[in-house]
Amino acid sequence: MEQYLPLWAFIVLMVGTPGPANLLIMSAGAQHGYRDCVPFGLGLIGGKLLLNLAMAIGLGALLTLYPLLGSVFAYLSAFYMSWLDLRGWNVSPVTGGSTAKPGFYQGLLVHPLNPNAWVMTTLAFSQFGAGLDEPWQRYVVIPLSFAVAQGLLHSAWCVSGSALSASLGGSLVLNRSLIVVTLATVVWALLWAT
Repeated sequence: MEQYLPLWAFIVLMVGTPGPANLLIMSAGAQHGYRDCVPFGLGLIGGKLLLNLAMAIGLGALLTLYPLLGSVFAYLSAFYMSWLDLRGWNVSPVTGGSTAKPGFYQGLLVHPLNPNAWVMTTLAFSQFGAGLDEPWQRYVVIPLSFAVAQGLLHSAWCVSGSALSASLGGSLVLNRSLIVVTLATVVWALLWAT
């Protein structure tokens, strides 16, 4: 158990902090409510599982060999997350707006294109995976731990956005403020990653 606790503490801290994915799902929760954002949340989890699988089979080593590829991913990520976020600029939480509602496939792309997710996955495998007794444990425990943490913490961020919107009466100002905060986080992540 002592080899798992540091890994889980790391995962909870990394997944729970206000990064681009959490702010995207919070903004979506404020715009559409928790229930309508479940497919987006499942896409976030699926995308992170795909990223974990890619890292496990050597994508991290490829990025080490070709750092330009990492920069390309960082810029693609910033563009995609900004586009996804800005789709909701004119969505009023009171009237809804199903055209801007993020779905499973939009969520599926967030983590594979998110430089922060790459860093946390690389650190989980390199710093904590080596401490696991069997090599197969790295490829099961780490991805499943991320998935469980995401299920709980992304849901909490989404519910927070929904509750904030409900308490403020579905304000368009709140909606746009969350979008601006998310965009600022995306820009910060881009500058940090490049």
